Amino acid sequence: MKNILIPTDFSKNSWNAIEYALKFFENSCCNFYLLHVNTINTLVVAETTYMPTQEVIEEAFIKPANVKLKEAINRIHSISNNDKHKFFTLTDYNYFIDSIRKHVSEKKIDIIVMGTKGASGLKKLIVGSNTGDVLTRVHCSTLVVPENAKYVKPKEIAFPTDFSSFYSIELLQPILEILDQYQASINILHINKKGATLNLDQQINKGYLEDYFANNNFKFHHLTNNSLESAIQSFVEKRNVNLITMVAKNLNYFQRILFHPTIKEISYHTDIPFLVLHE
Repeated sequence: MKNILIPTDFSKNSWNAIEYALKFFENSCCNFYLLHVNTINTLVVAETTYMPTQEVIEEAFIKPANVKLKEAINRIHSISNNDKHKFFTLTDYNYFIDSIRKHVSEKKIDIIVMGTKGASGLKKLIVGSNTGDVLTRVHCSTLVVPENAKYVKPKEIAFPTDFSSFYSIELLQPILEILDQYQASINILHINKKGATLNLDQQINKGYLEDYFANNNFKFHHLTNNSLESAIQSFVEKRNVNLITMVAKNLNYFQRILFHPTIKEISYHTDIPFLVLHE
Protein backbone atom coordinates (compact mmCIF):
# COMPACT_ATOMS: atom_id res chain seq x y z
CA MET A 1 0.00 0.00 0.00
CA LYS A 2 1.47 3.34 -1.08
CA ASN A 3 0.93 6.41 1.06
CA ILE A 4 0.68 9.51 -1.14
CA LEU A 5 0.51 13.10 0.10
CA ILE A 6 -1.07 15.71 -2.17
CA PRO A 7 -0.86 19.28 -0.84
CA THR A 8 -3.63 21.40 -2.31
CA ASP A 9 -4.57 25.07 -2.34
CA PHE A 10 -7.74 24.24 -4.34
CA SER A 11 -6.32 25.87 -7.47
CA LYS A 12 -6.54 24.59 -11.05
CA ASN A 13 -2.98 23.30 -10.99
CA SER A 14 -3.59 21.50 -7.69
CA TRP A 15 -6.56 19.72 -9.21
CA ASN A 16 -4.51 18.82 -12.27
CA ALA A 17 -1.97 17.15 -9.97
CA ILE A 18 -4.77 15.18 -8.28
CA GLU A 19 -6.15 13.99 -11.62
CA TYR A 20 -2.67 13.00 -12.80
CA ALA A 21 -1.99 11.07 -9.58
CA LEU A 22 -5.26 9.13 -9.84
CA LYS A 23 -4.30 7.90 -13.31
CA PHE A 24 -0.58 7.48 -12.67
CA PHE A 25 -1.28 5.22 -9.67
CA GLU A 26 -4.40 3.65 -11.17
CA ASN A 27 -3.13 0.09 -10.74
CA SER A 28 -1.60 0.59 -7.30
CA CYS A 29 -3.22 0.25 -3.89
CA CYS A 30 -2.92 3.73 -2.38
CA ASN A 31 -3.87 5.86 0.56
CA PHE A 32 -4.19 9.43 -0.73
CA TYR A 33 -3.86 12.21 1.84
CA LEU A 34 -5.15 15.58 0.63
CA LEU A 35 -3.53 18.30 2.73
CA HIS A 36 -4.40 21.97 2.92
CA VAL A 37 -2.04 24.16 4.93
CA ASN A 38 -2.93 27.61 6.21
CA THR A 39 0.53 28.99 6.69
CA ILE A 40 1.62 30.88 9.77
CA ASN A 41 2.15 33.97 7.61
CA THR A 42 -1.54 34.14 6.72
CA LEU A 43 -2.45 34.11 10.38
CA VAL A 44 -0.44 37.22 11.27
CA VAL A 45 -2.74 40.20 11.35
CA ALA A 46 -1.69 43.66 10.16
CA GLU A 47 2.00 42.80 10.39
CA THR A 48 1.80 42.50 14.16
CA THR A 49 2.75 39.60 16.38
CA TYR A 50 -0.90 38.94 17.19
CA MET A 51 -1.87 35.32 16.72
CA PRO A 52 -5.54 34.32 16.57
CA THR A 53 -6.98 32.07 19.23
CA GLN A 54 -7.66 28.42 18.52
CA GLU A 55 -11.37 29.23 18.20
CA VAL A 56 -10.70 31.92 15.59
CA ILE A 57 -8.38 29.60 13.67
CA GLU A 58 -11.02 26.87 13.73
CA GLU A 59 -13.80 29.13 12.44
CA ALA A 60 -11.81 31.24 9.98
CA PHE A 61 -9.44 28.66 8.52
CA ILE A 62 -9.98 25.04 9.51
CA LYS A 63 -13.72 24.71 8.90
CA PRO A 64 -13.70 26.41 5.47
CA ALA A 65 -10.73 24.27 4.43
CA ASN A 66 -12.51 21.11 5.54
CA VAL A 67 -15.54 22.06 3.44
CA LYS A 68 -13.35 22.54 0.35
CA LEU A 69 -11.48 19.29 1.01
CA LYS A 70 -14.80 17.44 1.22
CA GLU A 71 -15.82 19.01 -2.08
CA ALA A 72 -12.53 17.83 -3.59
CA ILE A 73 -13.15 14.26 -2.38
CA ASN A 74 -16.67 14.34 -3.86
CA ARG A 75 -15.22 15.58 -7.14
CA ILE A 76 -12.68 12.73 -7.11
CA HIS A 77 -15.44 10.16 -6.57
CA SER A 78 -17.38 11.66 -9.48
CA ILE A 79 -14.56 10.80 -11.90
CA SER A 80 -13.05 7.71 -10.26
CA ASN A 81 -14.45 4.72 -8.41
CA ASN A 82 -11.16 2.84 -8.10
CA ASP A 83 -11.53 0.42 -5.20
CA LYS A 84 -7.75 0.34 -4.82
CA HIS A 85 -7.74 3.98 -3.68
CA LYS A 86 -8.67 5.38 -0.29
CA PHE A 87 -8.82 9.09 0.51
CA PHE A 88 -8.19 11.08 3.66
CA THR A 89 -8.20 14.82 4.32
CA LEU A 90 -5.80 16.83 6.45
CA THR A 91 -5.83 20.48 7.51
CA ASP A 92 -3.04 22.25 9.28
CA TYR A 93 -1.89 25.71 10.30
CA ASN A 94 1.84 25.83 10.35
CA TYR A 95 4.83 26.83 8.27
CA PHE A 96 4.30 24.99 5.00
CA ILE A 97 7.51 22.93 5.00
CA ASP A 98 7.14 22.06 8.67
CA SER A 99 3.64 20.77 7.95
CA ILE A 100 4.80 18.70 4.99
CA ARG A 101 7.64 17.18 7.00
CA LYS A 102 5.32 16.37 9.90
CA HIS A 103 2.80 14.52 7.75
CA VAL A 104 5.49 12.75 5.72
CA SER A 105 6.80 11.34 8.99
CA GLU A 106 3.47 10.63 10.71
CA LYS A 107 1.73 9.06 7.70
CA LYS A 108 4.85 7.28 6.43
CA ILE A 109 4.47 8.98 3.05
CA ASP A 110 6.12 7.25 0.10
CA ILE A 111 5.67 10.05 -2.41
CA ILE A 112 4.42 13.64 -2.56
CA VAL A 113 2.47 14.83 -5.61
CA MET A 114 2.43 18.58 -6.28
CA GLY A 115 1.29 20.82 -9.09
CA THR A 116 3.08 23.87 -10.50
CA LYS A 117 1.46 26.96 -11.85
CA GLY A 118 1.02 27.99 -15.46
CA ALA A 119 3.53 28.95 -18.10
CA SER A 120 6.14 30.08 -15.58
CA GLY A 121 6.23 26.50 -14.33
CA LEU A 122 9.42 25.61 -12.54
CA LYS A 123 11.30 28.70 -13.67
CA LYS A 124 10.43 30.57 -10.49
CA LEU A 125 10.90 27.71 -8.05
CA ILE A 126 14.31 28.90 -6.99
CA VAL A 127 12.83 32.07 -5.48
CA GLY A 128 11.06 30.04 -2.83
CA SER A 129 7.69 28.74 -3.94
CA ASN A 130 6.13 25.86 -2.04
CA THR A 131 6.99 23.26 -4.67
CA GLY A 132 10.60 24.38 -4.89
CA ASP A 133 10.94 24.27 -1.13
CA VAL A 134 9.51 20.75 -0.97
CA LEU A 135 11.92 19.51 -3.65
CA THR A 136 15.00 20.91 -1.94
CA ARG A 137 14.10 20.75 1.75
CA VAL A 138 11.90 17.67 2.25
CA HIS A 139 13.55 14.26 1.99
CA CYS A 140 10.69 12.50 0.27
CA SER A 141 10.34 11.55 -3.37
CA THR A 142 8.10 14.03 -5.18
CA LEU A 143 6.15 13.89 -8.43
CA VAL A 144 5.88 17.41 -9.85
CA VAL A 145 2.97 17.93 -12.26
CA PRO A 146 3.04 21.16 -14.30
CA GLU A 147 -0.35 22.69 -15.00
CA ASN A 148 0.19 22.14 -18.73
CA ALA A 149 0.93 18.43 -18.28
CA LYS A 150 -1.78 15.96 -19.23
CA TYR A 151 -1.59 12.32 -18.30
CA VAL A 152 -0.31 9.83 -20.81
CA LYS A 153 1.18 6.47 -19.91
CA PRO A 154 4.89 7.02 -19.23
CA LYS A 155 6.33 4.91 -22.02
CA GLU A 156 9.48 7.00 -22.54
CA ILE A 157 11.34 8.11 -19.42
CA ALA A 158 14.37 10.39 -19.43
CA PHE A 159 16.87 10.04 -16.60
CA PRO A 160 19.48 12.85 -16.75
CA THR A 161 22.59 12.13 -14.69
CA ASP A 162 26.22 13.17 -14.62
CA PHE A 163 27.24 9.78 -13.12
CA SER A 164 28.95 11.60 -10.24
CA SER A 165 26.86 9.95 -7.50
CA PHE A 166 26.14 6.34 -6.56
CA TYR A 167 22.42 5.53 -6.47
CA SER A 168 21.29 2.82 -4.07
CA ILE A 169 18.83 0.05 -4.93
CA GLU A 170 16.23 1.60 -2.64
CA LEU A 171 16.60 5.01 -4.24
CA LEU A 172 16.03 3.68 -7.76
CA GLN A 173 13.18 1.32 -6.83
CA PRO A 174 10.37 3.74 -7.84
CA ILE A 175 11.83 3.92 -11.36
CA LEU A 176 11.92 0.14 -11.57
CA GLU A 177 8.26 -0.07 -10.51
CA ILE A 178 7.25 2.36 -13.27
CA LEU A 179 9.27 0.47 -15.88
CA ASP A 180 7.67 -2.84 -14.89
CA GLN A 181 4.14 -1.49 -14.62
CA TYR A 182 4.09 0.38 -17.92
CA GLN A 183 6.63 -1.69 -19.85
CA ALA A 184 8.40 1.61 -20.33
CA SER A 185 11.82 2.48 -21.69
CA ILE A 186 14.35 4.41 -19.67
CA ASN A 187 16.79 6.71 -21.42
CA ILE A 188 19.81 7.43 -19.23
CA LEU A 189 20.98 10.80 -20.45
CA HIS A 190 24.49 12.14 -19.98
CA ILE A 191 25.37 15.56 -21.37
CA ASN A 192 28.93 16.86 -21.45
CA LYS A 193 31.07 19.39 -23.20
CA LYS A 194 33.02 18.45 -26.29
CA GLY A 195 36.10 16.43 -25.45
CA ALA A 196 35.08 15.64 -21.86
CA THR A 197 35.46 12.03 -20.69
CA LEU A 198 34.13 10.12 -17.68
CA ASN A 199 36.50 9.74 -14.75
CA LEU A 200 36.90 6.43 -12.93
CA ASP A 201 34.11 7.07 -10.39
CA GLN A 202 31.71 8.08 -13.15
CA GLN A 203 32.55 4.94 -15.12
CA ILE A 204 31.88 2.80 -12.04
CA ASN A 205 28.53 4.48 -11.38
CA LYS A 206 27.55 4.12 -15.03
CA GLY A 207 28.40 0.40 -14.88
CA TYR A 208 26.21 0.02 -11.80
CA LEU A 209 23.24 1.58 -13.60
CA GLU A 210 23.82 -0.73 -16.54
CA ASP A 211 23.66 -3.74 -14.22
CA TYR A 212 20.65 -2.40 -12.33
CA PHE A 213 18.51 -1.89 -15.43
CA ALA A 214 19.83 -4.97 -17.25
CA ASN A 215 16.41 -6.65 -17.31
CA ASN A 216 14.63 -3.52 -18.55
CA ASN A 217 14.44 -1.67 -21.82
CA PHE A 218 17.19 0.89 -21.26
CA LYS A 219 19.67 2.85 -23.32
CA PHE A 220 22.52 5.25 -22.58
CA HIS A 221 22.60 8.52 -24.50
CA HIS A 222 25.76 10.63 -24.48
CA LEU A 223 25.14 14.11 -25.86
CA THR A 224 27.65 16.88 -26.44
CA ASN A 225 26.24 20.30 -25.75
CA ASN A 226 27.42 23.34 -23.82
CA SER A 227 23.84 23.94 -22.67
CA LEU A 228 22.47 21.23 -20.39
CA GLU A 229 18.96 22.65 -20.61
CA SER A 230 18.91 22.90 -24.41
CA ALA A 231 20.18 19.34 -24.74
CA ILE A 232 17.40 18.01 -22.51
CA GLN A 233 14.78 20.03 -24.40
CA SER A 234 15.94 18.62 -27.73
CA PHE A 235 16.03 15.08 -26.36
CA VAL A 236 12.54 15.34 -24.83
CA GLU A 237 11.11 16.49 -28.14
CA LYS A 238 12.86 13.89 -30.31
CA ARG A 239 12.09 10.93 -28.05
CA ASN A 240 8.57 12.03 -27.09
CA VAL A 241 9.47 11.77 -23.41
CA ASN A 242 6.49 11.40 -21.03
CA LEU A 243 8.32 11.63 -17.71
CA ILE A 244 11.64 13.01 -16.48
CA THR A 245 13.10 11.41 -13.38
CA MET A 246 15.99 12.80 -11.39
CA VAL A 247 17.83 12.22 -8.15
CA ALA A 248 18.13 15.17 -5.78
CA LYS A 249 21.37 13.79 -4.36
CA ASN A 250 23.54 15.92 -6.65
CA LEU A 251 21.87 19.19 -5.77
CA ASN A 252 23.80 21.47 -8.13
CA TYR A 253 23.07 19.32 -11.18
CA PHE A 254 19.47 18.80 -10.10
CA GLN A 255 18.81 22.50 -9.50
CA ARG A 256 20.39 23.49 -12.79
CA ILE A 257 17.96 21.32 -14.74
CA LEU A 258 14.82 22.26 -12.82
CA PHE A 259 15.41 25.82 -11.72
CA HIS A 260 17.63 27.57 -14.23
CA PRO A 261 15.90 27.34 -17.65
CA THR A 262 15.28 30.92 -18.78
CA ILE A 263 15.46 30.52 -22.55
CA LYS A 264 12.05 30.92 -24.15
CA GLU A 265 12.42 27.72 -26.17
CA ILE A 266 12.94 25.64 -23.02
CA SER A 267 9.52 24.23 -22.15
CA TYR A 268 10.16 20.76 -20.71
CA HIS A 269 9.75 22.08 -17.18
CA THR A 270 6.24 23.35 -17.95
CA ASP A 271 4.95 20.38 -19.98
CA ILE A 272 6.58 17.21 -18.65
CA PRO A 273 6.09 15.78 -15.14
CA PHE A 274 9.21 15.36 -13.00
CA LEU A 275 9.77 12.52 -10.56
CA VAL A 276 12.41 13.71 -8.10
CA LEU A 277 13.85 10.93 -5.94
CA HIS A 278 15.21 11.41 -2.44
CA GLU A 279 17.03 8.93 -0.23
